[in-house]
Amino acid sequence: MENRFAENLRNLRGERKISQAGLGKAIGVTQQCVSEWEQKSTEPTLTFLWLIADFFGVSMDVLCGRSEY
Repeated sequence: MENRFAENLRNLRGERKISQAGLGKAIGVTQQCVSEWEQKSTEPTLTFLWLIADFFGVSMDVLCGRSEY
């Protein structure tokens, strides 16, 4: 199963018109950290996956690409 987290994160941010900096501020990380997640340079910890899913109001399955949103 393909991990679609980076793509889904970019799509969710784009749909809701939220910048990387705005998301980072909301969940307590830097814009650079969000950028690295979207570029697949690094991956968030489980804690940040939960925070991101809650921020966008989606399930972890949706965020990571196991389900469609």
